[in-house]
Amino acid sequence: METTPAIQDYLGAIYDLAGSNQPVIGARLARHMHVSAPSITEALRRMQREGYVKVADKKEIRLDWSRAHDEAHRLEHALSPVVEERLAEMLGMPSTCPHGNPIPGMPQPEAHNPIPLSQATKGQALVVERITEEAEADRQLLHFLWESGVRPGAKLTVTEVAPYAGTISVLLNEKTVTMGFAAAHKIWVYDPQQLSPPRRAARGRASRKATA
Repeated sequence: METTPAIQDYLGAIYDLAGSNQPVIGARLARHMHVSAPSITEALRRMQREGYVKVADKKEIRLDWSRAHDEAHRLEHALSPVVEERLAEMLGMPSTCPHGNPIPGMPQPEAHNPIPLSQATKGQALVVERITEEAEADRQLLHFLWESGVRPGAKLTVTEVAPYAGTISVLLNEKTVTMGFAAAHKIWVYDPQQLSPPRRAARGRASRKATA
C-alpha cells in the first residue's frame, strides 16, 4: 500500500502533536494543519481503514504501533545518509527502535540481562525490554501485543506457566494476558533488580530503523 503525500502530512502532524504529551484529537489536528473539521474526519476514516491510526477513548488519535516495522522497511530504500542522520537527530538519537531493539551505530541501551518471557517462572515481576525482530515481522502478533499493553517498559507479573497447554499468563495493568510459548519466546523481559554494568557505545552510522 502506497502512502500518499497527504497521508504523510497527517501522520507527521499527529506525531508532532503527540510529542506535547497532550491527547491528540481531531480539533487539535485541524487547528494545527489549518484544515476544516470535515476534512480531518474524512482523513481519519481513511487512515483508520488503512491501519495507520487508531481512535481510542475520548476520540484520542494514536499512531498504529504495529505498522512501524512496515514503514521502516519502506523508508529503508528511500533515505539518503544525510536525511537518515537528520531524522536520528530530530528523534533525539534513540538507542532503540519503537519495539525496543538496539539501533546499530547508536549509543547502546542499558544492559538488562534479558530472557525470553517463555523462560520466566510463576511469580516473577519483570519489565519488557524488547519485542524481537522476528516478532516485528508478524503484524498480527504486534497488534495483539499492542492491544494487550505488552511493549517496552511495561511491568508485568507472571501468574501462570502451563506447559500442558503451552501457554503463559501475566498480569499487566490489572489485566491477565495469556499467550502461547511461541509468542512469549519473542518477547524479552528482565528483572529490574538485576541490572548489568553499562554497555560501551557502538560506533558507526545510525540505522534507518531509527525512523520507525
